[in-house]
Amino acid sequence: MPRALLFLVFTSLLHAAPLAELPATDGKTYAPLDAGGKKAVVLFFVSPFCSTTRPFMKEINAISADYADRAAIALIHSDSEVTVETAFQHADMEQVKARVLIDKEQLLAKHLGATITPEAFIVTPAGEVLYKGRINDLYLGSTKRQRAATTKDLRDALEAILTGKPIPAPQEPAQGCKIGGLK
Repeated sequence: MPRALLFLVFTSLLHAAPLAELPATDGKTYAPLDAGGKKAVVLFFVSPFCSTTRPFMKEINAISADYADRAAIALIHSDSEVTVETAFQHADMEQVKARVLIDKEQLLAKHLGATITPEAFIVTPAGEVLYKGRINDLYLGSTKRQRAATTKDLRDALEAILTGKPIPAPQEPAQGCKIGGLK
């Protein structure tokens, strides 16, 4: 095989890796970027080891319930130390109804550029990232928490995408913990 063709095949495999299936807490595997015929994919990068994640879980569950009919939604555990059992316990404790996937090799996190938990992404069925950032402004800095959120950044972006309107700008970065073991 010519060297240039081999390079193209290898490069395409590297870029296709995040589209491969990831194990889930229900014992099955799923393609995390598969929209399943819906208009968008919403991914929440979370960690049971991050104290910032917990205050957002109620809103993550509410968004999951409110948009499940129009968007494929999943929680992603990309911390290298998270096991399926740990993710299952976290999902059970937080009463998560959305799919929970384990990205132990951090391929999806690297592909999308996820670095923080909690961090939200909205991706088109074609794989284009339309939104990357915070869920809301509950945290204004890594340790600066407000009493209550005053914005709905992710909901506003999701509503815009689902109704064909421009996404509100700017997209504010997520505040929280670094994804463990991410290089």
